[in-house]
Amino acid sequence: MNIGTITTTPFTDQKPGTSGLRKAVTVFQKPHYLENFVQSIFNSLEGYEGKTLVLGGDGRYYNRQAIQTILKMAAANGIGRILVGCDGILSTPAASCIIRKEEAIGGIILSASHNPGGPNGDFGVKYNISNGGPAPEKVTGAIFENSKTIDSYQILEAADINIDRPGSFKLGTTSVEVIDPVEPYLKLMESLFDFDRLQQLLTSGKFRMCMDSLHAVTGPYARAIFEKRLGAVEGTVINGTPLEDFGGGHPDPNLVYAKGLVDILFGEDAPDFGAASDGDGDRNMILGRNFFVTPSDSLAILTANAHLVPGYSQGLAGVARSMPTSAAVDRVAEKLGIECYETPTGWKFFGNLLDAGKATLCGEESFGTGSNHIREKDGLWAVLFWLNILAVRSESVEDIVRKHWETYGRNFYSRYDYEAVDKERATELMERLRSMVSDMKGTQYGSYQVDYADDFSYTDPVDGSISSKQGIRIGFTDGSRIVFRLSGTGTKGATLRVYLESYQPDKAKQDVDTQKALASLISLADEIAQIRKFTEREAPTVIT
Repeated sequence: MNIGTITTTPFTDQKPGTSGLRKAVTVFQKPHYLENFVQSIFNSLEGYEGKTLVLGGDGRYYNRQAIQTILKMAAANGIGRILVGCDGILSTPAASCIIRKEEAIGGIILSASHNPGGPNGDFGVKYNISNGGPAPEKVTGAIFENSKTIDSYQILEAADINIDRPGSFKLGTTSVEVIDPVEPYLKLMESLFDFDRLQQLLTSGKFRMCMDSLHAVTGPYARAIFEKRLGAVEGTVINGTPLEDFGGGHPDPNLVYAKGLVDILFGEDAPDFGAASDGDGDRNMILGRNFFVTPSDSLAILTANAHLVPGYSQGLAGVARSMPTSAAVDRVAEKLGIECYETPTGWKFFGNLLDAGKATLCGEESFGTGSNHIREKDGLWAVLFWLNILAVRSESVEDIVRKHWETYGRNFYSRYDYEAVDKERATELMERLRSMVSDMKGTQYGSYQVDYADDFSYTDPVDGSISSKQGIRIGFTDGSRIVFRLSGTGTKGATLRVYLESYQPDKAKQDVDTQKALASLISLADEIAQIRKFTEREAPTVIT
């Protein structure tokens, strides 16, 4: 076994964000860039020699090349066994599933999630820990510290292995198993949902669905589950072949980037149900015929109907939502008599709650929903959850949502994204808001009076860790709310996100266009934060 020790120098920009390290492909292709970060992962870990590591990605450009490099580095660093998805494919939820099932020390997931792919697109590397979830801040912090002082990395001198079909190989003393990426995940889904009932629904001839995988990782999973296992007609899954550039599209399941699906569900002879997932399979968008379900409402409705689903029929320990997510689920939790936790943005903040048994379902407004079955958000799981509810209730998506509003009230909600704005200007906007919040309580803005204003800080109820500066919250006495934060998922400039929420308990006033219902708050957000001035944009890039 010939292990090379390669001399290198640190890069200054390898601090992981909320979901690992994301950069342009061209950055990762720089000599030593990928290797430095991967070696920094190994340098930050203890006791991994001889243990199992899971490896795979979303199939984007540079995925296959990176896998070969990481396999050789893992072997050189003493990993005992590596499970890699066939063709290099492994959705983020499936990776979490396999890490937990195989009791692996962790996994390296290659994805930039919903960011565009291709030679001029983005790439990402994320380390998940042994519970299957994203590395917490203490781990990513250690990786970053190692990246700042690294002076060499280890890599095995060996030929590439064939990852195009399942099989077993040796890299030095390390065992490499190329595995079916779908089967373990499918078995987990069968243990949670009533597949017999779902099959009856999808083969009845009375119900049609359309699943858009956006040429990303869930294509093989969706075809195996919906068309093969559950008997839906061929063609139910569209854009189901993973492509390195996602077919030139943007693999983000929202009303803008999944426009093809939206056109189908809002067109003539629309199917009963539509769904989309993102680049690595952890996000979801849910649509009914001529009807869009907001992610915040989706979490609330899954919580309210969990008793209808076999895997959750015994009750929920609690629920959790990210701070910017609407308070719709809070009202359900109150009625059920369970705890509702408000966390910072980032799935890693749910991990402790799930591990401690404090929460069963969790979600965030950025189209992510999940449960304690794994430690990641899970797009196809959410789709199956909705289908299980539809099969039991025999009602349309729209009817289920409107009846939910009648019971709990409607949280009008929208997110405005200003993408790739000047980072310095965006930071200046946030710092200005930060300086204002302590004096805002009681301030009158037209018909709105400020009830509270702060820079959200979270104390983890399990380990006591504190996460500060998580976003500016401005709440008003009528229950309305505006939130401002900078997103950590982009790779160009800064992304300013503005979240707007207004609660309406009166059924007679619930059937209003969301943007009209929020119009006064939208104007107020610009007035308070001077968005147009600082971003030099007249309108957001994306509205969801």
